[in-house]
Amino acid sequence: MEHRFGVDFAPLSPIALAAPARGLSGACMDAHKQNPVLGVFWMFVTGILFVAVTAVVKYVGSDLPAAEAAFLRYLLGLVFLIPMIPAMRAAVMTPRIYKVFAFRGLVHSLGVTLWFYAMTRISIAEVTSMNYLNPVYVTVAAALFLGEKLAFRRVLAICAALLGAMIILRPGFRELNSGHIAMLFAAVFFAGSYLSAKVMADEVSPSVVVFMLSVTVTIGLAPMAWAVWVTPTWAQVGWMFVLAALATGGHYTMTLAFACAPLTVTQPVYFLQLVWAVLLGWLAFDEAVDIYVVVGGVIIVGAVSFITWREHVLKKAQVTPAASATKV
Repeated sequence: MEHRFGVDFAPLSPIALAAPARGLSGACMDAHKQNPVLGVFWMFVTGILFVAVTAVVKYVGSDLPAAEAAFLRYLLGLVFLIPMIPAMRAAVMTPRIYKVFAFRGLVHSLGVTLWFYAMTRISIAEVTSMNYLNPVYVTVAAALFLGEKLAFRRVLAICAALLGAMIILRPGFRELNSGHIAMLFAAVFFAGSYLSAKVMADEVSPSVVVFMLSVTVTIGLAPMAWAVWVTPTWAQVGWMFVLAALATGGHYTMTLAFACAPLTVTQPVYFLQLVWAVLLGWLAFDEAVDIYVVVGGVIIVGAVSFITWREHVLKKAQVTPAASATKV
């Protein structure tokens, strides 16, 4: 089940190249065995690409409103949907499926806007660390809405993750700004988006899921972008296209990683992104290294890794998503 989760669900992020996902799964299978080393390599590349995504957003900064920047990222990214058009034309869509996708597009649009906003208000390390809460929120929501059982050990892991978040935020010991609040709500919206995709995963192909998310989020962001529209420069448009390409590349290499190794092998490597984020913020954006953010992030990483490992040991259907599966 882990490989099915990795290949089918990981591309549910915004504009992953889901069309070849199943083919990529066979890339390692053709050799009649998996290749953990190659899987680790591709997940390492994935982490670097996603850190590059945060760097571009941070570099563009507040020159563009968050909703507009997010809209341009998705609008320009639509070019990557072209290979998925045949799968979309062949899909059998029902009113219920359209409603679920519309709901997912709405909550994902809100999550993406809040994520872009947070990137302009708090450090890269804080955004990265708090983004690791997404799998935890998905686990809790799956128990509340999908009937998944929460064993005592998993409850303890969730509590540990929330403790990590409190260490990062330190309410009462420092002033929280709007960026911290935005990231907390962004994680909630991304969890809702992921669970909606999980519901649809057995009814339509991964390509359709990705296609519909990209289109509905572009539509959902359009009125928000229009309300705060500032005419972008050609340089800013170019950076948004680079952002879309980096995100697509990250999700593509992520599918390669999942095709070659199980989530329990690749996910810990992805968590190295916290290291790259701290270094990037310090070297490129003059952000101070906050030991509390690092400690809190490590605790969250440990909790998510434990939950993933337990699902693997118990050989149950994967509920906890890869940390990268809820990226913008």
